[in-house]
Amino acid sequence: MNANPIRLAVVDDYEVVVNGLVKMLERYKDRVVVVELDTTPQEPEVAEQCDIVLYDTFGQAHGDEVTLSHLIGAPNVGDVVVYTWNFQPDLVSRSLEAGVKGYLSKTLPASELVAALERVHAGETIVSAEVGTGPIAGEWPGREEGLTPREAEVLALITQGLSNNEIAAQTHLSINSVKSYIRTGYRKIGVTSRSQAVLWGVRHGFEPDHRRIVAGSQNGL
Repeated sequence: MNANPIRLAVVDDYEVVVNGLVKMLERYKDRVVVVELDTTPQEPEVAEQCDIVLYDTFGQAHGDEVTLSHLIGAPNVGDVVVYTWNFQPDLVSRSLEAGVKGYLSKTLPASELVAALERVHAGETIVSAEVGTGPIAGEWPGREEGLTPREAEVLALITQGLSNNEIAAQTHLSINSVKSYIRTGYRKIGVTSRSQAVLWGVRHGFEPDHRRIVAGSQNGL
C-alpha cells in the first residue's frame, strides 16, 4: 500500500450507489482509501478528515451550488469532485465556479477514475474530456430490473414526490426527455400510473436512505 493513499469520502443519497462505488474502487485500495460513506447530502457533514469528497449526483439536484459550497467550505475536506453523467456546459461551469476541483464522468473505468482523483489530489482541476458512450460504472436502484441510470434516477425522483417539471429542473433534462424515461421505465417495471410507480419504487429501494456509514461500521471498511 502507498504510504499516503487518498482518503476519500463518498456522498450520495442512496446506499446502493455509494456501496457500488466502494466495490468499484476496492481493487485500488492501495491508492484510494474510502474513509466515509455519506448518504445524507441534504445535510452533508463529513465527519472524517478526507482529501477528496466524491459527490455522486444520482437523485440529487445537478449543479447544486448550495451543497457543493457547503462541502467545499468544510474544514476537514480537501477537495470536492462531482461524479455524474450530466455534462451540460452550464452545469460544468457552475460547478467549477463554485470551487469543485473535478467534474468526472460515470463512464470512466475504475482505473481512470482513480487516476483522475490522484491528479486532483496533486493540485490539478480535472474535467472529463469526453462523456463517453460506454456503460455507466457502479450501481443504482433498479439495475437488476433492467433500468438504465437515467430511467432509475427519474423513477427515484418520482418516488420522492417530484413532478415532471421539477424532475426536468433538477436533472437539467428537457421535459420530453423526462417523459421518455418515464415511459420506458414504466414499461420495464410493469406499471402504468404514477401512483403504481411510487409504490413500486418504495418497495424496491428508490426512497433515499438518509443515513451515514462511517468507515469501519460496514463490511470491514
